[in-house]
Amino acid sequence: MRTNQNCPRKPAGFTLIELLVVIAIIAILAGMLLPALSRAKEAAKRIASLNNLRQFGVSLVVYIDDNDSKHPARRTPNAWPETLRDGYRDLRLLVCPSDGLNPKTNASDPNYPAASSPRSYIMNGWNDYYQEQMGPSWSFGQVNGKELPEEAIQNPSETIVFGEKKTTSGHFYMDFLETAAGNDFDQVEHGRHNSGKGSNYGFADGSSRYLPYGHSVGPINLWAVTDLWRTNTLALPPAGG
Repeated sequence: MRTNQNCPRKPAGFTLIELLVVIAIIAILAGMLLPALSRAKEAAKRIASLNNLRQFGVSLVVYIDDNDSKHPARRTPNAWPETLRDGYRDLRLLVCPSDGLNPKTNASDPNYPAASSPRSYIMNGWNDYYQEQMGPSWSFGQVNGKELPEEAIQNPSETIVFGEKKTTSGHFYMDFLETAAGNDFDQVEHGRHNSGKGSNYGFADGSSRYLPYGHSVGPINLWAVTDLWRTNTLALPPAGG
């Protein structure tokens, strides 16, 4: 009987062991890649938040230029998100992508949609300046409607105007003297990004940058404009604590 010696042999299939080895390799590679992908995703959120703050900074600089070199007046319910809205427009910029669901805001008025929108950020209330100007008997009622002059900020690139607030905080303004601890302790979120290792801030020169946990309040308190309060630093609990 004649046979065809040129007939190709049927390729052998994978054995069970070979398949298990391939699956194991894929699992190992996935385990190596997933943390990197997670870090990349968080980095993208942190950068998006920085861009939000940068846009607020640009809006602030334009407002000051058009307002006799004065910062927006402190007022509610027509708070800073309304005052600066011409400069940023999109209300989605008020929310940090790394924030929790429905970050709180202390407003619910259709006449002020920006102030009533979910909000991840808080603005400096300049309490140390007003205390120095008005004396120890000053009150928050006296501050409403007042505008901080631009020249009061001696170190604009090292003075915080905007920070990230805690998700459950509805505060519009960071007030040193509102509580015994101060809002820089109990309302500002110091560890929103990098697994609690730091947060983003917007500065008086219009810039924005990430600061490691606690660096906004020590060794210099960057929320302050007066010499007395810039050295009034704050000891925070450990990051993640």
